[in-house]
Amino acid sequence: MGQRSVLITGCSSGIGHDAAHALAARGWRVFATCRAEADCERLRAEGLESFRLDYSDEDSIAATVDEALGRTGGRLDALFNNGAFACPGAVEDLPRGALREIFEVNLFGVHDLTRRVIPAMRAQGAGRIVNCSSVLGFVPMKWRGAYVATKYALEGLTDTLRLEMRDTAIKVILIEPGPITTRIRANSIPHFERWVDWQASARAGQYRATLLKRLYEKRPPDRFELPPAAVSARLIHALEDPRPRARYFVTTPTWIMATLRRALPTAALDWIVARG
Repeated sequence: MGQRSVLITGCSSGIGHDAAHALAARGWRVFATCRAEADCERLRAEGLESFRLDYSDEDSIAATVDEALGRTGGRLDALFNNGAFACPGAVEDLPRGALREIFEVNLFGVHDLTRRVIPAMRAQGAGRIVNCSSVLGFVPMKWRGAYVATKYALEGLTDTLRLEMRDTAIKVILIEPGPITTRIRANSIPHFERWVDWQASARAGQYRATLLKRLYEKRPPDRFELPPAAVSARLIHALEDPRPRARYFVTTPTWIMATLRRALPTAALDWIVARG
């Protein structure tokens, strides 16, 4: 068997960037994709194979798959769907367009890319599809409704695909991080400013007291926050273990919330989550 290959999305920073370098250091041939060509140029300067992929652009997704398979002679051993963004705001203040935009990237683009790599994995008789979800894929938090909705949907789609792939050698896996040091909060600001008219909201006072401070004020790391390398460690296990788990939790809050979700009635869990 030749060098193993993996396609990773969202590699400009954070989880994707760390994962690309971690797997390359382990001998994987890494195709590290980014939405912006300038970021791809930077990654190429870092020694990675990098080209554009925009989840919201079907032509971009098709071109990415063609490029990766063309470079390997038609083989792709693994896909890590990592790219995503957030659009913070109270659910009642999220217009339809905001949900449409975030679902295009966080769910529909992930689905499109996954469908396009499955035929190559079927032909080669094996493959790993790893989707990066979140603790917010199974426990909600206030102000994060758009992101939560996409991750809940991603979890359901991934679970179903895993069941359907049981008659193949393609393994389908979820990674569920909690607080990780990334740029997702800073990157969410333009989406918030575009879509959420918080000053006209019935919750304007709550925005000033909570969300605006979280978005715009310099803050220390969240409690229990881990670096992206913590996700890379789980990803390596998911890709290299002969019998990977269906789910990999990352960070203490994710483990705690998974336990509470199973153990507590909804009202009790709501009380705990609302305090956070």
